[in-house]
Amino acid sequence: MTHWLLNEGVCRQMESLREGFESVFPLQNLRVFQPEELEAIFCGSPKDYTAGWDVKTLMECCRPDHGYNADSKAIKFLFEVLSSYDREEQRMFVQFLTGSPRLPVGGFKALSPPLTVVRKTLEPNMNPDDFLPSVMTCVNYLKLPDYSSIKVMRDKLRLAASEGQHSFYLS
Repeated sequence: MTHWLLNEGVCRQMESLREGFESVFPLQNLRVFQPEELEAIFCGSPKDYTAGWDVKTLMECCRPDHGYNADSKAIKFLFEVLSSYDREEQRMFVQFLTGSPRLPVGGFKALSPPLTVVRKTLEPNMNPDDFLPSVMTCVNYLKLPDYSSIKVMRDKLRLAASEGQHSFYLS
């Protein structure tokens, strides 16, 4: 089964990809590169996709909307939480938000459409601290409850990102 999935099942597609690639760059010339160098060429370097997680860049690249603005407490909390993430937390958040484990080369500035953060709609008598954030991965849309504290937001984002990996349960 594995052989079929990884070889025979995609043979025609891989051959077409190889032919197309080779029409612009001879494959034999790739032999001068180490695997890590090829990854950096095609996927960017780790600093390319982890750059831009500081509060200033997030403020420039992300769009608050539908109940939030740049001065909203929740938006300030979010940018503070995201800017404190280590590489693994960044990967999990980006996977949760976009469905991909990496931002494009250029980081948040290159994300298209840009990250849009909206207030999650709840009934008036509901406590936002009881709800997880949710996403719409195809449009990089984060539906964020107006949490009471940065600690609650940090915990809920971590839980949503870890539980929402490779699934659409939290969309």
